[in-house]
Amino acid sequence: MKSDAMVLSTRALNRALLARQMLLERVAMPVPQAIAHLVALQAQVPGDPYVALWSRLENFDPEHLSSLIAERKAVRMASLRATVHLSTAADARTLRPWVQPMVTRVLASTPFGKSTRGVDRDALVKTAAAAVAGAPMTLAKLRPALAAAFPEFSANDLSYVFHYLTPLVQVAPRGLWRKSGAPKVTTLTDWLGKPLLKPAPEKFLLRYLTAFGPATIADARAWSGVSNLAPLFERLRPQLVTFRDARGTELFDLPDAPRPEAETPAPPRFLPSYDNVIIAFANRERILPGGGPIPFQNVNAGTFLLDGFFAGFWRITHGKDRATLMIEPRGKVSRADKAALTAEGRALLAFAAAAGKHDVTFAKA
Repeated sequence: MKSDAMVLSTRALNRALLARQMLLERVAMPVPQAIAHLVALQAQVPGDPYVALWSRLENFDPEHLSSLIAERKAVRMASLRATVHLSTAADARTLRPWVQPMVTRVLASTPFGKSTRGVDRDALVKTAAAAVAGAPMTLAKLRPALAAAFPEFSANDLSYVFHYLTPLVQVAPRGLWRKSGAPKVTTLTDWLGKPLLKPAPEKFLLRYLTAFGPATIADARAWSGVSNLAPLFERLRPQLVTFRDARGTELFDLPDAPRPEAETPAPPRFLPSYDNVIIAFANRERILPGGGPIPFQNVNAGTFLLDGFFAGFWRITHGKDRATLMIEPRGKVSRADKAALTAEGRALLAFAAAAGKHDVTFAKA
């Protein structure tokens, strides 16, 4: 399809992103379909996918997601950028094989990757996979078996090498709603009882554009961690339209994807500690005013959007029979925005906090 040289403003890119991320308005969509639409949700913090989906879906029932994990229809495993994500079981079988070369490269740069050079990696994977097959265990529990088989190497380092080389699922109860558990792992193939599948990179890039576009090649690389994507985009170019951002950089998109008007109203939204809506771009100006580094504090602090853009942090603290949402703006907040944040914040507390009294408070900017 012929390239379209139309320039999209930062606000136009923001509204396109919010529309595709179901953050302009909540969407009535089944949970498995929503997970697949987003390709994979950040899940280093086990509760993050629940907050992410609550902010996007109408009448989201967290027990539905919990059941998908318990029934092995959704899995938490390292995939995009070699970090833990939640994806559907079907997607996991092709997503991890696609990113595996990147994960292996990341391993080579780590201290434990360097300290274990010379180990027979095939033998290591075989030994470790046999140990966790049918009996998921933490990496700590796995280490004695690795120490016995490879005494000349650090068992701690070997366990992480196994983690990087092998698609490992963090099994339930880890990741279930309002439940916890040590991060016990087993192989994806053992957990699902199905083999890995040949990856389809072009399909994942089209799905990335569906959920995050319009986007540059560098954006897709930042989202996935995978390099050398330019040839794939060139093969896809006949199916796509192109735009330019304010810097003149080429943006790729699907012809019929939503691109709302730049002034479309955007309600406040609370996002979890880590969310791909902020991470998944090389140029983050469409979501972070002025761009710059990712504004994450720690795993206990989520981020929130005002007028579609990052505006600060939030956290929930618990006391006796009381839960308090502390909102920490990065700048001044108008009275109208404070009222809208308070209403959305009370809804968040009703979803995320236990029964009892709920308060919403604001820290000084």
